Amino acid sequence: MGAEAVKDLIGNTDVGQVTIADINTEAAWRLAAALGDRRVVVRRVDARVHGELVEAIKGHDVAAGAMGPFYLFERGVAEAALDAGVDYISICDDHDAVEGVLPLDHRAVAEGRKILTGLGLSPGITNLLARKGYDELEKVNSVKAYWAGSAGDSEGLAVILHTIHIFSGMITSFQEGRSQQIRAGTGREVVEFLPPLGRVVTYHLGHPEPLTLPRYLKGIREVSLKGGLTENYLSILAKAMARLGLTSTVAGKQLLGAILKKALPYFPSDRGKNFMGARVDITGMKKGKSVRITYLLVDHMKRLTGIPLSIGAYMMAQGKIKGRGVFAPEAEGAIDQDYFFNELARRDIKVHSYTL
Repeated sequence: MGAEAVKDLIGNTDVGQVTIADINTEAAWRLAAALGDRRVVVRRVDARVHGELVEAIKGHDVAAGAMGPFYLFERGVAEAALDAGVDYISICDDHDAVEGVLPLDHRAVAEGRKILTGLGLSPGITNLLARKGYDELEKVNSVKAYWAGSAGDSEGLAVILHTIHIFSGMITSFQEGRSQQIRAGTGREVVEFLPPLGRVVTYHLGHPEPLTLPRYLKGIREVSLKGGLTENYLSILAKAMARLGLTSTVAGKQLLGAILKKALPYFPSDRGKNFMGARVDITGMKKGKSVRITYLLVDHMKRLTGIPLSIGAYMMAQGKIKGRGVFAPEAEGAIDQDYFFNELARRDIKVHSYTL
């Protein structure tokens, strides 16, 4: 996903330099060589060493974070960006990581810095679609966000760790006008996505949307996030491992993630559905009538997550993202929706919608 953001920044913007800061310099140099552009620079950094992060970020206009799992790294990178005096934007998709970075708001405001957390697909595009529907209706009662994808459309340990994490323990949902704790992996619901995904079994998962959307979209009574894999047996496996307590610690998740990374290539996968998709249903009132607006899109995970990060980072560097402090994409006035979705369309990522 980070590689996709780099490719997009080089291929679709006039940035002067993109620094790939990574502990895996071999992979970073391969990407730089493939792009063949002198604007791409590689720098080794160990994210566990705060001073290295600060020095790597200094001197840039924006730091763009694609380093997961975010429950381990988001707070540290955001603090390093503040110490470096640089604005920060990420694709953070872990609910507790967002909770951990929001308290930095006072410092960011005082220092005139921007920290935008969660501009990928979910959260990110889903949040902006919720904002779009919210602005179109006179009153909004509920926002239901969904994502679905194939295990064959993603790779990397961080993706596996994230999936294990969001199926574990108690998570936040927003019901009846207040935040409530519910068990991850409950609320089974079959949801229709765009082809080739089709009907996918989804569950309540630990994602940031139910945390941030009620914060910015006032008056909403319900915000939920459900997701699932087209290979539903993997979702069932993740739930089972959580129930057995195998994912209750960071060390347990790391061990299990390493095992699954080696095993997943041998698991059956529906190769015809190697895509990622999202759906957002906004229910409310317009001209005195009950209305539901539905938005849908589908593409590959790296594009749906990395390209929004690229667009957001470029917007932030240009001063197109307003406000100060720590905020999510749907915050009032944070992101020009028309500009953002036009840029997505320019990259052949199209949002479909209908109203009932």
